[in-house]
Amino acid sequence: MSANVPTDICFSFSGLRARGGRTGPHKDGWGMAMYRDSHVWSIHDPRPSADSDMADVMSKTSLKCHIVISHIRQANVGNVCLPNTHPFSRLLWDTTWSYAHNGQLDTPQSLSLLTHFPLGTTDSERAFCWIIEQLMARFGDTMPDVQALSETLTELCDRLREKGVFNMMLSNGQYLFSYCTTKLHWITRRAPFKPATLSDEDMTVDFKEVTTDKDVVTVIATQPLTENETWHQMRAGEMCVFDAGELVVHIKPEVEMLDA
Repeated sequence: MSANVPTDICFSFSGLRARGGRTGPHKDGWGMAMYRDSHVWSIHDPRPSADSDMADVMSKTSLKCHIVISHIRQANVGNVCLPNTHPFSRLLWDTTWSYAHNGQLDTPQSLSLLTHFPLGTTDSERAFCWIIEQLMARFGDTMPDVQALSETLTELCDRLREKGVFNMMLSNGQYLFSYCTTKLHWITRRAPFKPATLSDEDMTVDFKEVTTDKDVVTVIATQPLTENETWHQMRAGEMCVFDAGELVVHIKPEVEMLDA
């Protein structure tokens, strides 16, 4: 989620949580990184989110944030344990960056690392460490503008996509970067707000009762979380970058650009 005002994620997380072992197979742990005013706090739990008492608390607690990255895991590489639970975090340019990956990469050990190393054993965390090192090598100690950073991240994600499925979300507390290989969808909600009904839970929220006319909230998910809204489906190789709920950088796949 990316929002221009502090926003709780109870509604969306209730739908996502159900997919962690009840309506979906992603039962091998869950985690959440939450940013407010660029400060981050994180929760990780190797239990299925559908059965987790901690996840139950988070689905009912109104912790309002500007950016949230939440992940439910279906283990491919690495045991089911706390160190292998997404999202992962690293310090870069004096800011905590959080990252989550959906998919599986072939030969992840071929991603050479020099200074940043995984704490766990997943291909996902190794790819994250590789991205951090590549950004440091390209830009040094100074964060570039969002356009240059987005273009470089897209290049790096394209290289990782050659190794397999690489759907990714990454944030520094201001920008939320989303890169698609197979499945990612997003929706931006703004006035006039309408009711929305979850696909995985018997729950409906009328957003006009809990928002103001100035609110802008974007939600990104592997599959649409609601059944009565129109979501945008991302294409393979597409990068969408959000700031305060608004799409600020949109890098389309090269094939799509040539078709246009």
